[in-house]
Amino acid sequence: MKTCIGIDVGGTTVKLGIFTEDGTLLEKWEIPTRIENGGKNILPDIADAVLEKLREKDIPAEEILGAGIGVPGAMMPDGQVAMCVNLGWRDLNPARELEKLLKGIPVKGGNDANVAALGEYWQGGGKGYNSVAMATLGTGVGCGIILNGEVMVGSKGMGGELGHFPVNRQETERCNCGGYGCLELYSSATGLVRLAKRHMAASDEASVLREKDTLTAKDVLDAAKAGDCLADSVVDEAMDYLALGLTYVSYTVDPEVYVIGGGVSKAGEFLLDKIRKHYEGYVKPREKAAKITLATLGNDAGIYGAAKLVLNNR
Repeated sequence: MKTCIGIDVGGTTVKLGIFTEDGTLLEKWEIPTRIENGGKNILPDIADAVLEKLREKDIPAEEILGAGIGVPGAMMPDGQVAMCVNLGWRDLNPARELEKLLKGIPVKGGNDANVAALGEYWQGGGKGYNSVAMATLGTGVGCGIILNGEVMVGSKGMGGELGHFPVNRQETERCNCGGYGCLELYSSATGLVRLAKRHMAASDEASVLREKDTLTAKDVLDAAKAGDCLADSVVDEAMDYLALGLTYVSYTVDPEVYVIGGGVSKAGEFLLDKIRKHYEGYVKPREKAAKITLATLGNDAGIYGAAKLVLNNR
């Protein structure tokens, strides 16, 4: 039986999985991400973990079609990354280096947001569609776009950077990227908290959020779902900005479906209803609007997508 390996490199852990060609996950495990010393141990640790697992499962090398690796940084079409800040990497081709360490097992690489989108396209919320865009609402806002089964990377690895679409020209606070009015200032988990604090400072409206010593995005979402008017207005504004960003994507690449993932998406249909309301108001004619659904693979999307990279390049 032919198999492939999916690898998702995060700042805390590296997730790994072994898959069949039809997308069945046979085994998954994880190892710590050792980011000290410029992350020089990360790829050797991954190689050791893969080779040890193959020995443990008695899987011969000739049955491995290849390995895919998703990394948290913009990746050029040739696999080169200029910087992965959270890993300490600079000017590295992780797929090429890992291939050497894996004793010839071919390796394909991709940006983690793109790879997660590919996973949802293959076996998750986007399964059955040809063109899928995935928005991940976490600490920031990530995005991956799949067109006719292929990842849209762009000439410099910046394709689909939804989180840094400027959606508010009146914003006076800077984003971490140095710009103003970026989408992730509003629609990420940190953005929701920031917006909530701004709303509370601007009015005396009663809200359970004022009782929180340490406010979280979950607090804001839970309060909104429970009918707290201030919290609801915060979530509504945040999803309005997200809908505007999705509209820009629609008018550019026209995906069939948006898959919404990340921690914020745990608010479920309550959140999707707000996104749909604003998005369908922006897209003209309304019948051309893409579907909007939830991601289904959770934290496994990255390993699914990384494995799919191998199958896409056969």
